[in-house]
Amino acid sequence: MSYNPPSDPSLSLESSDSESVRRHRARRPTTASRSRFVRRVLSRMPIALLLIGSLHYYVGTRLIGRAGLHGAEWWAAWLALWLLLASVPLGFLASRLFLGPLARGLRAVANFWVGSFGLLLTAVVLTDVARMFLPLSGSTQAAVVLALVCPAIALGYRTASGPAKLERLRFPISTLGAAFEGFRIVQLSDLHVTESTREAALDRLVERVNALKPDVVAITGDLIDGDVAELRSRVARFANLRATEGVFFVTGNHEYYHGAPAWEAELRRLGIIVLHNEHRVIARGTDALVVAGITDFHGGYFHPTHQSRPDLAFAGAPLGVPRVLLAHQPRSAADAATHHVDLQLSGHTHGGQIFPFMFFVRLQQPVVSGLRKLFGIWVYTSRGTGYWGPPMRVGPSPEITEVELVRAA
Repeated sequence: MSYNPPSDPSLSLESSDSESVRRHRARRPTTASRSRFVRRVLSRMPIALLLIGSLHYYVGTRLIGRAGLHGAEWWAAWLALWLLLASVPLGFLASRLFLGPLARGLRAVANFWVGSFGLLLTAVVLTDVARMFLPLSGSTQAAVVLALVCPAIALGYRTASGPAKLERLRFPISTLGAAFEGFRIVQLSDLHVTESTREAALDRLVERVNALKPDVVAITGDLIDGDVAELRSRVARFANLRATEGVFFVTGNHEYYHGAPAWEAELRRLGIIVLHNEHRVIARGTDALVVAGITDFHGGYFHPTHQSRPDLAFAGAPLGVPRVLLAHQPRSAADAATHHVDLQLSGHTHGGQIFPFMFFVRLQQPVVSGLRKLFGIWVYTSRGTGYWGPPMRVGPSPEITEVELVRAA
């Protein structure tokens, strides 16, 4: 994919004026404690459970209530539906409540149901709309829903477990020196490595990246979903990544759920360059390139010293040379708007991962996938190299991104 940024600011898709930036910054978190963040999440949990429970009841009345089930079959179907609902909070708390196989089993059921229910709900809504125009009986509706959902689940599993698609982006920069013509950055994002991640799959991923012979490997957050003690052996495979100028990493929100300071220390031990609100200057002769990285947008909620600070990341960086920023969330562009960034590489969204969630992701993030101009900065958002939660992708496929920097005409 090749893209030439327009020189006319009016062609950008987001305003870069100071008022837009000011409004966006007003919504970003200030430094706060982790306990405050957790209390905030827990306070909203009853509302979330009520909403999710209501959606389950809606699906149940359409499929179970209209399918003509009676007696024990009717009771068994409703019991199964509510048990699957209960598996979701239990699955998220499994590692704290249970040990070993039981915890892994609960998480597997919860992940399966989160993804499957999203597809099931969508299919029920679509067939409910169809019933307004077509003479569908209750049993026919149930059959149509299953005919839509079952293949979608199978396809989703196959897509998520298959090889990531290589996306190539050719990005022109007017200040790029001749020594950096064709400079290639390979981006990995949102791998969400867990204790269930196959080690052979990680080895193949490392081999694919190394075969591209990148100048820089950029890991833009959410590398893991577990503690260092659980995942050390799996993550150690990323020490085998090879890039001319190094492998760089910035934290995502999931690192903070599992001890971001410990993970930063572990990755540094493996030889990976952690950009904690800092930058590196890559020099080739008289030409230079700045690669900077910031902590996750919400890092300050968990650790006061992890507040996302583009001003610190670019402190002392030379002006007049290309600047590439690694930031997990696309919306960090608002805070980086005054720092002369040429290209921001982000992830976080997974491209929506499972249809139709991409439409809801857009309510939180200014771009779901691909290249777009935000607050005067070109932002490329990866669909992610792995997946989170449900081991399925319905719609957006996983990706490895190769960005080639070229001199603008």
